[in-house]
Amino acid sequence: MKVDIQPFLERYRDTEGNIITLLQDIQQKCGYIPEQAVFDLADALDIPASQFFGVATFYTQFHLAPRGENIVTACCGTACHVRGAERLIRAAERELGVTEAEPTSADGKFTLERVACLGTCSLAPVVLLNGSVNAKLSPDKLRKAIARLKEMNNV
Repeated sequence: MKVDIQPFLERYRDTEGNIITLLQDIQQKCGYIPEQAVFDLADALDIPASQFFGVATFYTQFHLAPRGENIVTACCGTACHVRGAERLIRAAERELGVTEAEPTSADGKFTLERVACLGTCSLAPVVLLNGSVNAKLSPDKLRKAIARLKEMNNV
């Protein structure tokens, strides 16, 4: 994806420590951070692209690949893992037509993300559907929740 970086350069050119803000703005515009945009910014600002990629891969808020319109986030923390997170992930993969290697559905409607911990251990296992907490799930309950999400989004 080709991104016009000029507006970002004009806004941040004379600002030190602008990598995070630049990446946030690019992601807000594109939905993710296109690789070419990083190289273009690095060239224009004379900052090594590795610094941009280092920041983008360190913070989980950044995404280097396009994401789906709907985000399904599975907690893989200890409590969720012990209470069946992997079974939930497998059920979600089947329902959404995704895999760990290809986490976004072919139609771009869904992305399945795994996170280390959502901090809701007493509710384990937990999956977020577009940010809404779905707690104490079984694979069947998750399938039903995903079906409702699909219905709400005409998928």
